[in-house]
Amino acid sequence: MITRTRLAAGVCALLAALTAGLAFPAGAAAGEPTGQDAPKVDLVLDVSGSMRARDIDGQSRMAAAKQAFNEVLDATPEEVELGIRTLGANYPGDDRKTGCKDTAQLYPVGPLDRTEAKTAVATLTPTGWTPIGPALLKAAGDLDGGDGSKRIVLISDGEDTCAPLDPCEVAREIAAKGIGLTIDTLGLVPTAKLSRQLSCIAEATGGTYTSVEHQDELTDRVNQLVDRAADPVVTPVPAEGADRCAGAPTLKSGLYTDREEFGQQRFYRVDVRPGQELRASVSVAADRAVNPGYGVLMRAVTSKGREIVRGEAAGNGRTDVISTGLRYPKAESDDEDAPAEAVCLAVSHSFSAASGVKTTPGLPLELTVDVVDAPSQAGDVAAFGLGRGWWLLGVLILTGFLAGLVWGWLSRWRFAVWRTN
Repeated sequence: MITRTRLAAGVCALLAALTAGLAFPAGAAAGEPTGQDAPKVDLVLDVSGSMRARDIDGQSRMAAAKQAFNEVLDATPEEVELGIRTLGANYPGDDRKTGCKDTAQLYPVGPLDRTEAKTAVATLTPTGWTPIGPALLKAAGDLDGGDGSKRIVLISDGEDTCAPLDPCEVAREIAAKGIGLTIDTLGLVPTAKLSRQLSCIAEATGGTYTSVEHQDELTDRVNQLVDRAADPVVTPVPAEGADRCAGAPTLKSGLYTDREEFGQQRFYRVDVRPGQELRASVSVAADRAVNPGYGVLMRAVTSKGREIVRGEAAGNGRTDVISTGLRYPKAESDDEDAPAEAVCLAVSHSFSAASGVKTTPGLPLELTVDVVDAPSQAGDVAAFGLGRGWWLLGVLILTGFLAGLVWGWLSRWRFAVWRTN
């Protein structure tokens, strides 16, 4: 899976609208959901001395983390077994050897007692070192056993202080065990060095990295990750896009991964029959240093290159993943034998590599495709073609015209009253 980072609320809503309620058919290209045991999540929180810094919405990083944890605990799905592990919470001294062993299970992974977990979190005080590598090893042990989904969510405000046990190498070691464990990382007010380290940890296991500067961002992102643990695990299928529509691979409903080089455009073909609707979304991740200011564009075009509808999004360098999506309903046909229409999805992005950064392989992208029955009601947003904006433009023009008439009438009436008086 590609790395993901902070997602803006609008992007989350779009992706939810595009994918909610969709089920991949038995013959879909994406892999079957796996895992019968309860999903497990271990929240690993940095409680080192630097968490005293007061730079998150006027409060300390520790206070922001506690508030986020309380809200996350309230929203945790019943089926998720959740635990909390700390690092740097107990040893305040200067002995490095002792400080690098300072990781403990604050709340064991299992059925959640919200009151007990909140009470445990309330006792935390910023204290010691930052042994990220040792904490990840222990957290992997916390999640041992069972075939359900397993996820570690690491929240830290500083780099590991216990080298040579490189946390990135620890993550690769965990991934090599093949136990299906994903590590997601969040950096609180991160430096460039911390971002690189946390990105590397997440990438090693197919997880996501997110930079966080506000308490509500932290709450929202941790909630998303905990909720994701409860979702069925679907294995993405590699798909190599073409440089033109004519040679594009034909995709069925499913989840796909590919890589797209800088300045490149990738094409994928989807067959849409009359009375069906194509729903597609794409996420492109910056898995290396890139210049700020970038965007992603997805277009649905005919086999002759005519654009049908598009989706686009822009970033300013504060997010590591950028996503967009589109919907295309094909009208019903009176001809029962009408052929399917070949729709090509053209994906491009405007990321540019920073100086000295390798441009190959391309950036990882994740593509979701689903073809469903088209909406039966003309009131559906997609059926109205709002993706192109014409109906919205017409509504705005009509509203402005009516408002002008009303204002003119009121002005003449007030002038007439003034002259009479």
